Amino acid sequence: MIEPLVLLPGMMCDARLFGPQIAEMSADTPVMVAPVSRGERIEEIASDLLDCLPKRFALAGLSMGGIVAMELLRRAPDRITRIALMDTNPLAEIPAVAANREPQIVRVRSGRLEEVMREEMKPSYLAPGPHRAEVLELVMDMARALGPNVFIRQSRALQRRKDQQATLRKIKVPTLVLCGAEDALCPVKRHEFMAELIPYATLRVIEGAGHLPTLEQPDAVTDALRDWMGQPFVLR
Repeated sequence: MIEPLVLLPGMMCDARLFGPQIAEMSADTPVMVAPVSRGERIEEIASDLLDCLPKRFALAGLSMGGIVAMELLRRAPDRITRIALMDTNPLAEIPAVAANREPQIVRVRSGRLEEVMREEMKPSYLAPGPHRAEVLELVMDMARALGPNVFIRQSRALQRRKDQQATLRKIKVPTLVLCGAEDALCPVKRHEFMAELIPYATLRVIEGAGHLPTLEQPDAVTDALRDWMGQPFVLR
């Protein structure tokens, strides 16, 4: 029996980030998207999610969703049958980036969320291609729907996040480490580093994609997720 698949979106994103994968995989896999928008600490978000997620499940997170996924695995390794970490970062926030979030929070509080988001989600974070503008506009739509309070909570959570390298070293379930080949925010080298930390991890680099490969190259990501879901669960 295929276990349920839980998807965790990135900062200021909702289920639409995984729209193509949900459409393809939900025919034969129970799929749910869990929000990462409640709480001002990664630990708080993870604790809240564990109260409402299935007893056992496969887990995939992109960007901030991957950060929350690592914390879920740290807290409840017995409940997660496999994990996919996509375009994400296991390291604690560096002080310069954490400090830069403060003026952003001030501007968002003053009603300038869209301005901050357009600066934050730079076109260069996505691979060049005919759909880049369309993907960026969808990102803006998701951010507008979630609103300024979510931006502030998520910014605080990212500022305070902990290093998860020790968590990665302890993973004993089938693991997919995936990223866009042109991701400038969470580059390929960081994912190679993550895959080296995790015993028996599979690394997939998606050509023609940047930070949001689920939307930029949806078929390639869906294929990678299907391969990962098909790996036998063996506790090593």
